[in-house]
Amino acid sequence: MLEKHLSAYPFARTIMLATAVCALSLPAWSANSGAPVQLALSEIKKEELPKAAEPAKPDASQPTGETQTPPPASSDTPGAAPTEPTAEDGAEGAKATNPAMPNAKDGAETPEVQYDLTKLPFPVQKMHQLILEAAKSGNIEALRPLIGSGDDVTMLSLAEVDGDPLAYLKSQAGDPDGQEILAILVDVLESGFVHIDAGTADELYVWPYFFAYPLDKLDAKQKVELFQIVTAGDYDEMKQFGTYVFYRLGITPKGRWRFFVTGD
Repeated sequence: MLEKHLSAYPFARTIMLATAVCALSLPAWSANSGAPVQLALSEIKKEELPKAAEPAKPDASQPTGETQTPPPASSDTPGAAPTEPTAEDGAEGAKATNPAMPNAKDGAETPEVQYDLTKLPFPVQKMHQLILEAAKSGNIEALRPLIGSGDDVTMLSLAEVDGDPLAYLKSQAGDPDGQEILAILVDVLESGFVHIDAGTADELYVWPYFFAYPLDKLDAKQKVELFQIVTAGDYDEMKQFGTYVFYRLGITPKGRWRFFVTGD
């Protein structure tokens, strides 16, 4: 019946065919949601997929057999990946921001170890004497005027210290009055010292010298000096780090007590 009517009305046949073509080209719509039904790639005819981009034609100005090499990406190039910092960059960066970080590793050059306090600049000698006297007094409060306050306060931890600095030192001791810490201070200050970063903004005098001395280069006498401060068990653990990581103390050439910290 439909074929009979369509043959009788050619114009109607044309309209119905056009409608069928449009229906095929439009996305299917869900009867419930009114949203188009997404077809899986496997349901799309190959001829309906977008054509792959044609490979770029070679540059006519480039000699045959040679390829153009793109310039290396740099951190200044938009979209280029940033350059990854090396281990050396990390060590230098940490040292630049925190001079109390361990300063020596296996294979490093051996610094000059000094014991003669008279060779120290007078402000350094004076601060060394004051700290040593306060530590030997047995009263941790004697350290308070030497530690200072505000921006000039002595660094007592590699992390930020909240609250009273002397209360923090007591919390690190095995006794309630912090006398164990005072004993460590005495041992550290009576050891040999090193002068590091001379002539720079980071110039320091540091006790004990193990701070900047490679552990793999310690001789028998120096190991005895080390064991006056740490145990043999501590030493074995430090060898895993490749550097001394126990308490160390630094004083600037102008006599400021810069740090007294432990850890890595």
